Amino acid sequence: MANYRQRGSNSWELTISLGRGVDGKYTRRTKTVVVEDERILRAPKRLEMHLEQEWLKFKEEVEAGSYIAPAKLTFSQFVELWKEKYADKQLERKTLYTYMVNLNTHILPAFGNLQLDHIKPLHIVDFLDSLGKEGSRKDNKVGILSSGTIQMNHRILKNIFSRAVEWKVIKENPAAEVKKPKVTYKEIIPYDEEEIKAMLQALQKEPLHWRMMITLALTTGMRRGELLGLEWKHIDWKNGVIDVQQSIAISLKGEVIVKEPKTKNSKRKIALPRPVLEDLRDYYAYRVKERNKIGDAWQGGEYFFVFAHEDGLAFHHESPYQWFRQFVKKNDFRYTRFHDLRHASATQLINQGVHAKVISERLGHGSITTTMNIYGHALRSADQAAADKFENLFPIDAKQADKKTLG
Repeated sequence: MANYRQRGSNSWELTISLGRGVDGKYTRRTKTVVVEDERILRAPKRLEMHLEQEWLKFKEEVEAGSYIAPAKLTFSQFVELWKEKYADKQLERKTLYTYMVNLNTHILPAFGNLQLDHIKPLHIVDFLDSLGKEGSRKDNKVGILSSGTIQMNHRILKNIFSRAVEWKVIKENPAAEVKKPKVTYKEIIPYDEEEIKAMLQALQKEPLHWRMMITLALTTGMRRGELLGLEWKHIDWKNGVIDVQQSIAISLKGEVIVKEPKTKNSKRKIALPRPVLEDLRDYYAYRVKERNKIGDAWQGGEYFFVFAHEDGLAFHHESPYQWFRQFVKKNDFRYTRFHDLRHASATQLINQGVHAKVISERLGHGSITTTMNIYGHALRSADQAAADKFENLFPIDAKQADKKTLG
């Protein structure tokens, strides 16, 4: 019979004997299992079989050296279990990538060697506080981490400790006791019409694929992942329309992950300006010629992406950010993120008097409310500008008479 004994109404302690150690003393490993299934608890034979199976699994873990007593588990060791048993299976690839970047850059250096059950709320408070100070960045950039990044680190810690509680490794989640850091949003000032014209002019000197990507970002408002996932088959040449059908969530070396866009509304059709459509025709002819010249060296597989390496392999998802950052710096443009090109596109449409619903559909927002929340200030400014135009309808004498009446 398996070596176990009941400790509570629905909990049992499993014991594995490892024999005598070098000091002559017997060594044991113990583990507590909780049975929550009432059907098992009510059937003695079934319960006995379940406990024996749990004991055998525990024995295999101990003999394989993979079992670590919870009392001796370090944060770093638990993160490996968390990734294997939860994160790799449950998190979206892009989310997992973001989590692992923050873990390796900030969290593991701070907590990795600490015993899991020794980490207290105050440790986490001090850690989050340190992220808001100078020197917290590890990417060679100037300044401090954004409030959004700090909140992300809190979210990651809370997720990891939640699994530790769920798996009965620790009793309480220390991150749950820490108030979520407040996010302060920076005001986005998109490029205006003159800045966009200057940028389009500067793009004429750049490689064709980057020139077309930035042009499409400005004129369609497509997200970075949507641009990277765009295939030539998604362009309706006759009607001058792009059919947004998919997005690249993350593309690592030798791996391309293509999925549906962010929301159901993200699947949409976007009309193109005529000059952009003509430039795309020229670019398409160039890409087809390049693919034919490469022949068997083609790495695109079933995909023929609009924006990819010469051999057809998808760009890494960070490539547009990195290239655009250097382009902005080289041409002395006001710094803005690649994603802010989407905001510049929307703002230009607002200034041209395009209805918010049309803008919402072009951007692929879940609802017009999202558009109003993001661009409410710009829409109100455009509305005031439209109202001001009515002043020209009134004669000067009438305006002066109104002033006297009010006075």
